[in-house]
Amino acid sequence: MERDVLVGIDGGTGSIRVGFYDLQGNSLGFAATEYRTTHLHTGWAEQSPEDWWNALKASLAKGMAETGITKDRIIGISTATTSCSVVLSMLDGTPVRDCLIWMDVRASQEVNEIEALTGAKLSAEWMPGKLLWVKRHEKENYEKAEVFCEYQDWLTYRLTGIWSININNSCNWGYNARDGAFAEDFYNTIGLEEAVSKFPDGHVYAVGDAIGTLTKEAADELGLGYHTLVAQGGIDSSIAILGMGVSEPGKLALITGSSNLAMALTDEALFNEGLINTGPDHLIPGYYTSYRGQVSSGSILSWFRREFCRDLEDVEEGVFDYLNRQAAELEPGSEGLIVLDYWQGNRHPYLDSKVRGMFYGLSLNHTRAHMYRALMEGIAFGTENLLVQFRDSGFPVQEINIAGGTSQSDVFMQIHADVSNVTVNVPQDRQAPCLGCAITVAVAAGIYPGLAEATKAMVKLEKVITPNPEAHRKYRRIFEQYRKIYPGFKDWMHETTDIYLQSLAESDQEQQ
Repeated sequence: MERDVLVGIDGGTGSIRVGFYDLQGNSLGFAATEYRTTHLHTGWAEQSPEDWWNALKASLAKGMAETGITKDRIIGISTATTSCSVVLSMLDGTPVRDCLIWMDVRASQEVNEIEALTGAKLSAEWMPGKLLWVKRHEKENYEKAEVFCEYQDWLTYRLTGIWSININNSCNWGYNARDGAFAEDFYNTIGLEEAVSKFPDGHVYAVGDAIGTLTKEAADELGLGYHTLVAQGGIDSSIAILGMGVSEPGKLALITGSSNLAMALTDEALFNEGLINTGPDHLIPGYYTSYRGQVSSGSILSWFRREFCRDLEDVEEGVFDYLNRQAAELEPGSEGLIVLDYWQGNRHPYLDSKVRGMFYGLSLNHTRAHMYRALMEGIAFGTENLLVQFRDSGFPVQEINIAGGTSQSDVFMQIHADVSNVTVNVPQDRQAPCLGCAITVAVAAGIYPGLAEATKAMVKLEKVITPNPEAHRKYRRIFEQYRKIYPGFKDWMHETTDIYLQSLAESDQEQQ
């Protein structure tokens, strides 16, 4: 039987999604399986790596059953996963504790101390701050763990039996692809002298490299053939760039999901905040991957559905379709409502994990539909705040390629177009990380000579959304008010967060 199927696996915040593709990038089928995130305290977020593995098994089985694709037709697989999702593991792959996923920002104090020591302004989401927190608060787990890695690296080990460094994913914890080394002096300075020795060692792979084939155990568990190739994927947002048709400088990609990331391939790094490694070569050799991101976007809409729309679960058209239809009937601005989208803090432009989200302007006249539209507008304002930084750095933004969960809403896409005054290109396949992974398999298998060639051949656009000038003029005034919220309320929000954290610490002490 001819092997003619490429499989892309997207390990996202809420589920593992598996896409099946032919060699031209056409979708043959798709399946997803959800898993749980636990939030023990505000700003905390953890997941079980075993839940990821079980969800992968379920999604593959479901997708293959629904499409009729057999294991003998599959050429290879590749994975894209959340980044800054820190796993402490034994060498045999056994997790020492649940993973501190990307949206966990408990290490805000640690990254402030790191900045004071080194000048590096890091996000509380990233590996260094989280490891420092674990060393201080869970020393036994820190010392017991034999491997410090991320979701991507742990999954690669489970698939191939190989502990490896993924160039794309390790950019946030100090690996320099050209030097072939981690920033050891940095880790020594911040008190994590032993951390580098516990990072995966010996094998380094770039996006699109062939890592190997499945182990017999993994193949049997997943229902795949032993010959199945495993190609190197990477960060879900980075791999999604490829799946959205961006493989060269000049274009900007916006990947939407639980968080939003605006990303572009550039000849030089656009942003420099004293990071421990800014590139290049993280995705395509020779280019920097310049990005700005929101911590919370689609996750806010999921929160709103869960907490405020339980009565809609049985509506025939679906909860979000129902909400979108009602929101589309409202005028831009949601009759005076404005939302600050900092549910889990702010990634860019402020790198501030101590601020939180808010509604302003609520009155007795407002309905659930007003609140839902205001949430979409607030998220779009947060995205525009990212695009402002690109423009200020000399990167003109006139159109964006967009994909991910929220791209399924035409109302939301129009809001993005109107707020930012840009043309929005929506690819035919909305599961950009899955298609991006299929592209990396195609390159690793030698079907295409490189990532750029494979991307051009396999990605197709479905629709183009243009901005409404009148709506943009209205949003421009509201956006300027949105921009005033953070500087105006920053100190108050910090004080309020500190009060809560102090209360939490006192409660923990009383329980002990």
